[in-house]
Amino acid sequence: MSNENLLSTPNDISIEVRNISFDVEHALATDWHGGDPFRTAFYNALSIMFPLGEQHFIDSVKHYRDRIADPALAEQVRRFTAQESIHRREHQKYNEVLCASRSYSLEQLEAPLRRRISLIQKHMPPIVHLGATVAYEHWTAMLADSVLRRPETFEGATPEMARLWRWHAIEESEHKAVAFDVYRAVGGSEYLRRRLMLVITIHFFLDAFRHMRLMLKSYEGSKLRLWIGGFRFLRSRQSPLYGLWRPWRTYFRRGFHPWEQDNRAVVATALQSLDLATKMGD
Repeated sequence: MSNENLLSTPNDISIEVRNISFDVEHALATDWHGGDPFRTAFYNALSIMFPLGEQHFIDSVKHYRDRIADPALAEQVRRFTAQESIHRREHQKYNEVLCASRSYSLEQLEAPLRRRISLIQKHMPPIVHLGATVAYEHWTAMLADSVLRRPETFEGATPEMARLWRWHAIEESEHKAVAFDVYRAVGGSEYLRRRLMLVITIHFFLDAFRHMRLMLKSYEGSKLRLWIGGFRFLRSRQSPLYGLWRPWRTYFRRGFHPWEQDNRAVVATALQSLDLATKMGD
């Protein structure tokens, strides 16, 4: 599969809607990623963002359904919405179980994101919501590709947790260009697209580290040692952040398209290694 000059979504992209549930209750009561509290908190912190974020993504894309003339893109929007709805459901369950078992406050963790979404819904036009969704979808696509390319990212993790995160990564890869294609179809500007990526990147890290700080507040060992070791992990090949500078920077180039990073073969290989056979009927 060539990755040269992919300036639009390939015709053979399949966005499958898999109605899958995961048994994560026991794992979430533990440091499920190899017994490491920092690595576990990093992924748990990402999960906290997803239910509110993915509902906002769905709403921002669906707002423009009536302006989509291309039947193929309209069908991709339908499947994008279905996939994200299931992601939202599974991560809502994940977050509720996590907070109940670890004595975290889900309301406290979600509060800044909830306030921010409320503010932009009140004060920003729909194209800003869609542009923010495009930026977040690029972040999830970069993280997904990183996870799928390097099996070591989940070395030592509980198998069901690794399966959940890889399933999510596969589906984020499948629909990584849907919001972008809608944004382009309705005339979203290059300037706004780039500017919003800067804003979203700042919020992504602020939210993640705030969640981690709250989750690790009760850690009984040396917090300095914990965070120093954690930042070493984030710079290592076992981190999903490893190597993301180049695909992040590429987003700012004029004429960028998400499928320039053609990872169809990576997704196909991941699908072969996971049992994701249960699908919701089309």
